[in-house]
Amino acid sequence: MDRSGIICAGNWIVDIVHEIGQWPRESALVRIRRQSQDIGGGAANVIAALSKLATGLPLWPMGAVGNDDQGRYVLQRCREMGLSDALMRVKAATATAHTHVMSVPGQTRTFFYHGGANDALTDDDFPPEMFAQTPARIFYLGYPMLLAGLDKVTADGTTGVARVLSRARAAGVMTCVDLVSTEDPNFAESVGRALPYIDYLILNEIEAALATGRPLAAAGEIPSDVDLESMGRALIDAGVGHAVVLHTPEKVLWSDTSGNQTWAKTKPLAAEKVVSPLGAGDAFCAGLLFAIHEGLTLDRSLSLANATARASLKGITACDAIPSFKELENDVSQSEKTWLTS
Repeated sequence: MDRSGIICAGNWIVDIVHEIGQWPRESALVRIRRQSQDIGGGAANVIAALSKLATGLPLWPMGAVGNDDQGRYVLQRCREMGLSDALMRVKAATATAHTHVMSVPGQTRTFFYHGGANDALTDDDFPPEMFAQTPARIFYLGYPMLLAGLDKVTADGTTGVARVLSRARAAGVMTCVDLVSTEDPNFAESVGRALPYIDYLILNEIEAALATGRPLAAAGEIPSDVDLESMGRALIDAGVGHAVVLHTPEKVLWSDTSGNQTWAKTKPLAAEKVVSPLGAGDAFCAGLLFAIHEGLTLDRSLSLANATARASLKGITACDAIPSFKELENDVSQSEKTWLTS
């Protein structure tokens, strides 16, 4: 099969974003300045970003929603992006996952999350024949550790995530996984079971520490370059098939199975231009997935990922400010233009 395109599977959430001026004291009241609603979660944000970038690649949304108004909203948003919902599952017995996001522009965001249909996903929803029949080149899964039915370590010592990724690999599909920061005490064990079935692992410094069992840095601090490089190598040694891409607000580390460890700095966006950091990591992932799919050089891949993430910071939802490639060029520094001009 001549494979092309990306399956974006995993979390599908209705994000209700509330912009507030400051976080209130306990029992106090704060006014909501602005409110918006859109789809969110790893799969939703990544596929929406790829759609906004107008890559031209075939895209398949995959995951679960409830048989409710929010579930119908998710499916309608997929259709509005010109995407088939044939791989989406409807879980009639549970609600669509949703999050109330409290966003203080230029500062923090806080999430109140109900897992709903995301937690009801199991490996039965990802049959081997689906991978054989869908001509995708990449299977993206986001986010393990926020998919309760797939994250459990079962009696045979594996997880639903590991079984799903193994099926994709067996069908000749490349696997890319993006993690999420949770306080699950089984984080390292559950993620560890899946690492041998992941070609590209994308995560931030908090998730890297959780996945390797390292102490978390103090609030507001970034681990040293030496510690980040050590975590990258540890994840490669634990079985990741090609590369670990570890991103922080200031820089990105690429560690691969050839022994390369490459750093790339990010171009900061002026604080007054940051509307919300919601979904910037997913935008980074979308840019990187396209680069991996197209076989771009490492420099071009990281430049594209960083530029997409930076663009997303200008919108209140995860993807509403992401432009097409042509428009994005205006926001890319001279050193980052090579992926657009050569």
